[in-house]
Amino acid sequence: MWRRSEEMPTDVWMSLLLVWITSLPCVSVTPVGGPAQATASLPGEGQRLLSRAKRGWVWNQMFVLEEFSGPDPILVGRLHTDLDVGGKSIKYVLAGEGAGTIFAINELTGDIHAMKRLDREEKAEYTLTAQVINADTDEPLEPPSEFIIKVQDINDNPPQFIEGPYRASVAEMSAVGTPVTRVTATDADDPVYGNSAKLVYSILEGQPYFSVDPNSATIKIALHGMDREMREEYLVVIQAKDMGGHMGGLSGTTTVTVTLTDINDNPPKFSKSLYDFVISEDLPIGKMGGKVKANDRDIGENARSTYNIIEGDEQGVFEVITDAQSQEGILRLRKALDFESRRTYTLKVEATNVHSEPGGGPFKDTATVKITVEDADEPPVFTKPVYMLEVNENAPINTAIGTVSARDPDASGSQVRYFIDRHTDLERQFNINVDDGKITLAKPLDRETDMWHNITVTATEVRNHSQISRAVVAIRVMDINDNAPEFATEYEAFLCENGKPGQVIQTISAVDRDDPIQGHYFEYRLVPEMLNNPNFTIKNNQDNSISVLAKHDTFRRQKQEMYFLPIIVTDNGNPPMSSTNTLTIRVCGCSKDGIVQSCNVEAYVLPIGLSMGALIAILACIILLLVIVVLFVTLRRHKNEPLIIKDDEDVRENIIRYDDEGGGEEDTEAFDIATLQNPDGINGYLPRKDIKPDLQFMPRAGQHSGPNGVDVDEFINVRLHEADNDPTAPPYDSIQIYGYEGRGSVAGSLSSLETASSDSDQNYDYLREWGPRFRRLGELYSVGESDRET
Repeated sequence: MWRRSEEMPTDVWMSLLLVWITSLPCVSVTPVGGPAQATASLPGEGQRLLSRAKRGWVWNQMFVLEEFSGPDPILVGRLHTDLDVGGKSIKYVLAGEGAGTIFAINELTGDIHAMKRLDREEKAEYTLTAQVINADTDEPLEPPSEFIIKVQDINDNPPQFIEGPYRASVAEMSAVGTPVTRVTATDADDPVYGNSAKLVYSILEGQPYFSVDPNSATIKIALHGMDREMREEYLVVIQAKDMGGHMGGLSGTTTVTVTLTDINDNPPKFSKSLYDFVISEDLPIGKMGGKVKANDRDIGENARSTYNIIEGDEQGVFEVITDAQSQEGILRLRKALDFESRRTYTLKVEATNVHSEPGGGPFKDTATVKITVEDADEPPVFTKPVYMLEVNENAPINTAIGTVSARDPDASGSQVRYFIDRHTDLERQFNINVDDGKITLAKPLDRETDMWHNITVTATEVRNHSQISRAVVAIRVMDINDNAPEFATEYEAFLCENGKPGQVIQTISAVDRDDPIQGHYFEYRLVPEMLNNPNFTIKNNQDNSISVLAKHDTFRRQKQEMYFLPIIVTDNGNPPMSSTNTLTIRVCGCSKDGIVQSCNVEAYVLPIGLSMGALIAILACIILLLVIVVLFVTLRRHKNEPLIIKDDEDVRENIIRYDDEGGGEEDTEAFDIATLQNPDGINGYLPRKDIKPDLQFMPRAGQHSGPNGVDVDEFINVRLHEADNDPTAPPYDSIQIYGYEGRGSVAGSLSSLETASSDSDQNYDYLREWGPRFRRLGELYSVGESDRET
């Protein structure tokens, strides 16, 4: 207990009661400050008087209490004031964090108790306020005073590995002490107070391969020469223990899975030291002839190998490439094999790792590959893959162009026959001798049409027709002078009426389809009868062109609006070729500057305001209208043709379909009865169109009524009577008469039409022999005959 100072009056200071609970080991009350500190901030008597004026009682400013887990309340401390004397009615009041819930105060004695479990990890300290009030009136007797209850830590939380379990990797064959990974454990206890949060690490499982630093928790390699090919994965158990690893401390564990990564520490190794392959000589270039394999215990990039032929292939016939998936060496051909020239090969193949470790040389291994060439029936071989031949155009048929040659490379040496692939010579312009390969001309050639002809010649063994080889023959057609020069285009010159003498009317050049080696040179001259032409002349420009000049200025359209000037063009070939070309010259009206304004017909049309394009459009429209009119007339004429079949060979039926229906007897407006009256048949004679009548029937005059007010029933009856009695009346109701029967029937004709004999001469017993379908018909005709006889 703190004692008051001898210099201070008794009523100035409050008694400070310190309760030390020694019977409970988990409770500790530690005074903080005391009278010495309380007076430290109030120097002299003045500060003591000020303290007396504020309050008449003090207590510890901080209580320290260990966290506990017991169910019973625990005494934290006791408050007391000098006002608590005898019969004075006072009451202690507690406020602040946890007041009334976690902490409770005895109103009469001032004892403070912890009512619930305190956990430093949840809350490390509580700030509360205590005050003395009148128990009757609740008026404060002293100012409130603040104090702190600090929860002191105990070791009640084990270490935990928050990030576990762990996975780590380290290269195989790493040196001892090589760090692998680092683990971290956390402890919720107070790291400042005591050793509750002081951790020490140890390894429980994974020895002797790995070790762990007890303080930093770094896992390291502990064994030399750890080989991935022997064991790839290890499981390590790490323990973290608090209290510095001493007895009674709490612990936690985690697992670390350590994987050894591969390094290139194993060389490739061939599965066999000797490989034997048999390859046919007709194996195509680039095709596989065999496989070799070098195994590597490493994985990934460290197991990749390349293969090379280091001996036995001086001519470069073979190559070995690596299959990216299987890492096998594929033996392929770079050149064709020939059984007749070489039958065996002995190669030395080397497999080398693509990647090597720094400071170490590449790993490699070798194997021997023996290849036996197998004989095969080979196709003929041409002396050249491509033949270049030449022939003059217009050469006569059967002219020899050149010869191709092929031989059978086999030891047997079969004879060879030659053919032209007609797919490359569709016009059959060439022939070839099947025995000696001589190519001849089958049709004349024209260089100006085709300068080159590419044909394919095949060579086939006589002994085995399936062995075929091909060669390309390019035939160039050589030029001869067989084309005359001609104007480069269809020239049309325009001459102004007011032109000057010597004026250039047109510049003319020529072209020649031939292609002489020395180039073209053309000579121009007027035809003999135009040498003394009074109107025009020509001038050589010395560049294979000429200029046409006017001789005078008296050209008039009214006199002559068009002139024709024939010119002869001759080339320098052997023999020279020439042609006569005509230049058309129009006389036109021109402006003062010599610009053509109008020529002949256009002189009268253009002033109206219509251009040549408009005239062409109008002419096109007129032609189109004429075409439409002609088509319309043709169609109408085709529709008016009679439906009667005139050709005895045409036995098709003409069926006319009408979709119009009448309105019945009451409908007197839908049909005009006048259409039934044939105006040509009223007074005239209507001959039949399908047969020639034997009798000339003169129609009698009947009663004819106009279309208006006629009795329809009477009119139809009269017309029907006349039609029935008139064999020459045409069938205007469009009923077609067919007097022709088909041919080719085995039964012949069943009708009596065009039959010379009468019914009495016919015998129908043969109908019964045709089967059940005609038996009934035969019985009916037989009955008819018997009736006539009786």
